[in-house]
Parts: sequence; structure tokens; C-alpha cells
Amino acid sequence: MKKKLVALVLVSAMTVAMAAGCGSKESDTKESGKKESVIQEVEADAVEQRTVYVTPEWVMSALGGKQKGYEDVVVAEVGYGSEKDCDSYNEGHIPGAIYVDNCEVEDATGSKEGAYNLLAPEEVEKFLLENGITKDTKLVLYGADPAGVGRQAYAYLWAGVEDLKILNGGIESWKSAGYEVEKESNTLAESKEFGTTVPAHPEYWTSIKDAKDKLESDDNFKLVSIRSEDEWLGKSSGYDYMDKAGEPEGAVWGKGAETAFDVAMFLNEDGTVKDLAGFREVWKDCDFTLENHLAFYCGTGWRATVPFLVLYENGYDNISVYDGGWYEWLMHEDYPVQVGDPESSDFQHTTVGKLPTGKAAKY
Repeated sequence: MKKKLVALVLVSAMTVAMAAGCGSKESDTKESGKKESVIQEVEADAVEQRTVYVTPEWVMSALGGKQKGYEDVVVAEVGYGSEKDCDSYNEGHIPGAIYVDNCEVEDATGSKEGAYNLLAPEEVEKFLLENGITKDTKLVLYGADPAGVGRQAYAYLWAGVEDLKILNGGIESWKSAGYEVEKESNTLAESKEFGTTVPAHPEYWTSIKDAKDKLESDDNFKLVSIRSEDEWLGKSSGYDYMDKAGEPEGAVWGKGAETAFDVAMFLNEDGTVKDLAGFREVWKDCDFTLENHLAFYCGTGWRATVPFLVLYENGYDNISVYDGGWYEWLMHEDYPVQVGDPESSDFQHTTVGKLPTGKAAKY
């Protein structure tokens, strides 16, 4: 890994199609040296440190040295698996962007209790340092999947990165703004010290035990399901590796998804994440308010991060992510479960062990 350095370059690039699929985790990048900067000089309004979702114009402005305090901004594309197998990064990324892997923040084995949860703090810190990222790095993330990028951003904030942003709309918004891409691989020098104890914000993470206990004892606590309607009603687990469907007893529905692999209801027509007003509209008939302590969850922790980030950037501190989601809940046979619409006559209360099988998704 190379010394912290944002490579800025003008590339005569054809418009490229963005692909989300990436393979297994490896490290296969080459070193980047300093390149002549021909980034466009773009003016954009300043944003607050806690602002997460930013425009392509703001990112270009920062890369061009027009945003005070962001002269050394680092841009990173988020994928799942190794850089060499990530089509979207290799077909064209923001000039100077490094590549980071979702598998560097979560246990993707799927083979034990706690799988798909965040990795142990020391492991997350190790990968951050290997990528040249510290708590003081001015970091912009983007990627093909809004939930995958949200997952990485949430993990980095939990770890302690103090100023983190997401290019809203990803590479497509960048190209739509008329900006160039490059294909050359970039890396940063490995950092020696992160600068704070990881996690700096343990309060952003809710364990399965805390979720269960708070549901039973804290009326202000709301466990908010960011899942599709079929998942919420117990018609399907949403996943081909989860054979039972339902929700933790006491959960409320926060909508957001049409399938287990999207956050479609939280997106504008152009693919950008909605602002707070847009979320309020989605949630206008939901059984919680923004004054509650909201712990978001989904199947394995990706979709839940998007509403967390929108509330975070709007100054809310009564928020967290129940990381284990439905996947971890299923590992406890005696845990209470609800199935169906809470307002309907056929609403059921049961336990994980008594749920019928055959609810795995088929795709």
C-alpha cells in the first residue's frame, strides 16, 4: 500500500457500464504514483462534516482543491470481493479512487452465529490501516449498491472515521455530470496508527441480546425492519439460505425494500438516496417516530444502514443498527417471533423453533 495520496488524472475514457459483481477477497493492486492533476475546477457549496450524501459536483470540487479542509480527500469505490474481480472498478472509476472490500468490515462466512455481523474491532482496524485510512482521513465512498456502500460507511463511522461522505448516485451520477473515469489501479500507503480506539462509537451497534432485552423492557425502543413486504409478513425469508420467515417479536416495519437486495423505496428515480423529507414520506404511516430510539435491521445488515446514515447526517443520535438481523435471530430456537400483519386477525406469536420451514427464497 502506498503513502496517502490522491491520484488525479484526465483519462480519455469511453462511457462504461457499471457492474456490481465482484469475487473472492484478495489483494492484487498495483502501486500508484503521483499524477499530474487535470481535475476540473468546479465550485460547489460547502457541507457540514456530518453530511454523508454529497453530489458529484461537491466531490469534483474537493478533488480540485476547492473545498477548504478537503485538500487531501480520499475517494474509494466499495465492492464485494477482490479488486481484480470487480468489474465496476476495472471498467472505470473516479480518477485516483482506491478500492475497498465489503468483506473487510463484515464476517462473510455465513457459517456460524454472528456471521454477516461486523468483524471484530481489531480486524476492521487492520483493514482500515492497510487501506491507508485513519480517523482523520477525509473519505468519500461510492459503489454499485447503495446498501453495500452504506454498510461500509456505517462500519467506518462505527470504527471512528470522523468525516465520511458518500457520492450519492455512485459512478452513474459522476458520469452523468460529464466527469471522466480512469481504469488504472490506485492504492494508498499503509497507515501505522488509526488515531483512536476502535470502535469509537460502540453505541451505533446493537447486539441481538440488547435488541431482545430492549424489546421486552424499553417502550421507547423500536426495532425497525428494513425489509420487503413479503419478508415483513412472513411469506418469504428473502434469502435462499434462510428456510424460516417472520420477524422478531415486537418489531415494527420501516419499509424501504421491494426485495432482499434493494432499498428501492428509499431511492429517487435517478438512483440517489432520498433526503430526510423523502424518508419521512415513506414512514408517514409507520409505527414509530424519530423521537424513539430506532435500531434498524434487515436480513444481514446491509439495507438497515441506509436509514441509519440519513438520520445520522441530520443530527439524530438515538439510532443504531441491530447487526445480526433475521439471520442471527433464527439461530435461537426459543426467541420470540411474530408472523403476519400486526393489525390482522391471523397475526401469529410463536418462537423460532416452531416456525414452519420451506420459506426460503427461490431465485
